[in-house]
Amino acid sequence: MKVDSIIKWFMPKEERFHELLSRDTQNLSKAARLFAEISRTSNLEERRVKVVQLKALEHDGDQVTRQIFEALNSTFITPLDREDIRSLASNLDDILDYVEGVAQYLILFELDDSPEGLRQFADIIVAMVEEIDKLTGLLWDLSQQKEIHDRVVRISELENQGDALFNTVIADLFKTDGRTPVQILKWKEVYDGLEAACDECKDFTHILGNVVIKNA
Repeated sequence: MKVDSIIKWFMPKEERFHELLSRDTQNLSKAARLFAEISRTSNLEERRVKVVQLKALEHDGDQVTRQIFEALNSTFITPLDREDIRSLASNLDDILDYVEGVAQYLILFELDDSPEGLRQFADIIVAMVEEIDKLTGLLWDLSQQKEIHDRVVRISELENQGDALFNTVIADLFKTDGRTPVQILKWKEVYDGLEAACDECKDFTHILGNVVIKNA
């Protein structure tokens, strides 16, 4: 093996991880937007079709996560701390799992209505995921400290909006308006999953913040 080939093998495969994480966040953004469409339809059959499409995106996300883990195992030196890359990939996977899981609840529980709280949660998640996509791109240019900070703050603000929305929709669920206990439990599962997705988005900023501090 030539000396330059040996050196190249030992060098960090930054482009590979950059590409894989970018594919992961773009896939997550696509999934979040599709969930927003699901939240806005009150036709159960249309929801079924879109949930199948969302499941396919969740599968694509799993494939990218697997490729990231394989790349970590086959790369001697990584551009960022190995465990940080693993944590970022795992977190992105968790966000998509929660979003897809909530969509499955809508089908399994045969929920065909489109309440305002569901639509608002979907919009918040879309906005958070779009910020995550942009933030992940900035990992490879840590000189953009102000933009990184601003986007982290924006995600925190969106997560606070999600918390406030969660409290509102849960309070509304338990008001006397003709809902059965079973219906209340079904919708609570939906909103619990959406809040968890928002929390995972916020957790992403904690992981990324540690990366920035380590590599600044």
